[in-house]
Amino acid sequence: MNSFYKYHVFFCLNQRDADAPRPSCANCNAQAMQEHAKKRVKQLGLAGEGKVRINKAGCLDPLRTRTCRGRVPGTWYTYVDEADIDEIVESPLANGKIVKRLLIDQPA
Repeated sequence: MNSFYKYHVFFCLNQRDADAPRPSCANCNAQAMQEHAKKRVKQLGLAGEGKVRINKAGCLDPLRTRTCRGRVPGTWYTYVDEADIDEIVESPLANGKIVKRLLIDQPA
């Protein structure tokens, strides 16, 4: 069965309690980064059926990282700012090239 989208990108927007052992992606500007990615994908004409969808998600817990992250099928990225998001959108989503400096290793 074919996917409706070529790339489905998920941004963790989870909000943890202030005393949680790990930081909350919601406190790392994740909402703004998800909105920026969505806007950038539309600007580049990458949004829509057979193309790219940018989604909100709850905790992407298996990674257990201290960073906020988005997911491109089979590849997990971390990001800090809009420049990182732009690089993720323009490299793997537009050109199919992995951004090695932003990769997060998946658990075994």
